[in-house]
Amino acid sequence: MTQAYDSLKQQALLRRQQLAAKPRVRIGTALCGQAAGAAAVVAAFKAQAQSRSLDLVVSQVGCLGLCYAEPLVDILLPGRPRIFYANVSPEEVHSLVESHVLRGQPLWERALAEQGVGHESRLPLLQELDMMKGQTRIALRNAGHTDPLDIFEYIASGGYDGLDKALSGMTPQQVQEQVAASGLRGRGGAAFPTGVKWRFLMGSPGPVKYILCNCEEGDPGAFNDKGILESDPHTLVEGMILAGYATGASNGVIFIRHGHEGPVERAKAAIRDAYSLGLLGRNILGASFSFDAEVSLVGESYVAGEETALMEAIEGKRSMPRFRPPFPAAYGVWGKPSNINNIKTLSYVPEIIAKGAEVFSGVGTERSKGTAILCLTGSIRRPGMMEVPMGMTLRQALEDLGGGVPNGGTIKLLQTGGPLGGLLGADQLDVPLDFDAMARAGAILGSGGIIVADESVCAVDLTRALMTFCQFESCGKCFPCRTGMTHMVEVLERICSFHGQPNDLQLLERVGTSMAAGSLCGHGQLGYNPVRSALRFFGDEFKAHIEAKRCPAGVCTGEYLTPQRARR
Repeated sequence: MTQAYDSLKQQALLRRQQLAAKPRVRIGTALCGQAAGAAAVVAAFKAQAQSRSLDLVVSQVGCLGLCYAEPLVDILLPGRPRIFYANVSPEEVHSLVESHVLRGQPLWERALAEQGVGHESRLPLLQELDMMKGQTRIALRNAGHTDPLDIFEYIASGGYDGLDKALSGMTPQQVQEQVAASGLRGRGGAAFPTGVKWRFLMGSPGPVKYILCNCEEGDPGAFNDKGILESDPHTLVEGMILAGYATGASNGVIFIRHGHEGPVERAKAAIRDAYSLGLLGRNILGASFSFDAEVSLVGESYVAGEETALMEAIEGKRSMPRFRPPFPAAYGVWGKPSNINNIKTLSYVPEIIAKGAEVFSGVGTERSKGTAILCLTGSIRRPGMMEVPMGMTLRQALEDLGGGVPNGGTIKLLQTGGPLGGLLGADQLDVPLDFDAMARAGAILGSGGIIVADESVCAVDLTRALMTFCQFESCGKCFPCRTGMTHMVEVLERICSFHGQPNDLQLLERVGTSMAAGSLCGHGQLGYNPVRSALRFFGDEFKAHIEAKRCPAGVCTGEYLTPQRARR
């Protein structure tokens, strides 16, 4: 351990000890908490503490993953277990402070019901929550537990241990080899081996090289990138510094979509605090390694998530993909060698370096190591974010942890991997969470978003909605994507309005395969995925719309949704 880091660690542990001696309230204020009214709950707790002159620590933490329970409050008294309260309103805060904080008597009837809490003889445990059972948390290890704006709390929880270990006793090549040995594959969608990707940049000469972190996250139904930034931004900052050390990079850029103020502000604060403690900048922790980092914002552009379009956006240009070669490792942002990684990918790295490759490689399947961070939305009892071992089946994740469809309903289909992913039928629920198995099933794991649909959803209408999104988000640079997306939307709208033609399914296939062959980037190359998978699992519904002029789900009405673009 370096002397500089030892001093920081001692400060952090002392502050943790001081914090543990006081009553503490944690309130989730990630996007899901804010949407549910968490800001008013925070204000109510602070007002109670002030009016009663209480030495109460009121912490705003990120997302524990239990989005269905927001605003989520947990109260921790010295020497007592944490008690969680779900869907707390500002009006309830007075009673919580009066009973739990002041008298030490939890309101058992308001405690999170899934913990089985109904009396004092049954103390609640976080791991006993239905949604937490079976999770293995690596990237999300601190989410919902530590204050994302307190760098010392991160350090006290083992944060920056990996960076200190690397700078005090490992060569850059050894860091890269540990990441390669872990089996970590990119979590942005392509699932390319991270160690191999880093090796490309290691071989590029030049004093200025960039590590770019992609947090554009425009997929409907995906919020784990934002969840990490809001809950534990330092795990990303540390992972980026380690990537810079391993590859010889000098600069890092965290690329975030404009308007996501929570993730943006917490990422900027983490960078600012890391600089203040000598964890960024010149001669980090007294070593000869130097690294600088910043946040770059992009406008509303889904295509900006493509790595070369991302670089164009950082340079202040329109988000449009570049021709390749040259590849980013040779000619990237500002013409300098660059390496682009998803935020989830980089967030695994600190634990891999701190505890060894086996902490990651020992979890998962033979070819898909580690964990998957999933976002569950749609017709699901417990929507939220979870980190589960690769190899767990979709059924286990959705039914055991997510609780299945509310009110005894059944799952009809899943939309996975974002709008360019695909649809899966209910007969595919036993597919394991594995990059290759998901691909064989006709979908992709992608960014981890899973939208659950019950029997009330029309597969044709959903496919039309997905393709409408893809058409709207096409940057328009290449002809096959620009016109192909529009053409497929027109055909799907025609089918939804019961004006489909006998050859429309063949037409969709011809347009989609042409897009895949001729498009410049993944937006067009993968653009046919939603249609192809929908036809594979729900071909009968398409035929019912075209031949019988009816919607089996009763969703489509026979009227054009966008008549100005539809063709008869």
